[in-house]
Amino acid sequence: MSARLLLIDDDARLISMIGDYLRGNGYEVETAGTLAAGRERLQSGNFDALLLDLMLPDGDGLDLTRELRADARLRRLPLLMLTARGEPLDRVVGLELGADDYLPKPFEPRELLARVKALLRRASPATQSDDVLQFGRLEIDLAARQARIDSKACDLTSHQFELLVVLAKSAGRVLSRDQIMDSLKGHPLEAFDRSIDVHISRIRACIEEDPKNPQRVLTVRGTGYVFARKQDAEHQA
Repeated sequence: MSARLLLIDDDARLISMIGDYLRGNGYEVETAGTLAAGRERLQSGNFDALLLDLMLPDGDGLDLTRELRADARLRRLPLLMLTARGEPLDRVVGLELGADDYLPKPFEPRELLARVKALLRRASPATQSDDVLQFGRLEIDLAARQARIDSKACDLTSHQFELLVVLAKSAGRVLSRDQIMDSLKGHPLEAFDRSIDVHISRIRACIEEDPKNPQRVLTVRGTGYVFARKQDAEHQA
């Protein structure tokens, strides 16, 4: 069965070109020229991926990204941002809000096709079960780059989310600051080692019932930190 794509962009010429190219490569493509029309199609149909322009006549694509990542039904919808904005900050903000990829205009249709294929491959059922880490009320969605408590999104920066993932993937094992930094190599973190305690405090404020008496992210005096598994957390209570 062909993957269904929704393209939201107000450039009629681009929509026509991209639509024809993707259809010629086996995809079903629906289009919308405004955020309002895009929202309507998202609510009325099931799509396998969204291609979203940031600058639209009735609003900003970043606003729709926020809405999608807060929607239980659509938060895992693969999202590729398309935009003529050249500022790196736009890319960073888009990715931190939950976009899966970012393609600046102008672009080659072949590159778009490759990005779409990669997006759908990462979201395939064969790998999606590994995309969510569950710890009691805490859910860490690796695909959406979002942590949630009782399905409510936690207000973590990209830096803090990466740190949380490192700790959670080593649940039950004490990690020194050096080990944490080694695990974070390759991530766009600046001067992270000098502020790790601040980030840990922010993570606790978001995921702990009582940040002053943490039960999930624990400090091991003189060593580092440990992310407590459910039984460990209960033992600490």
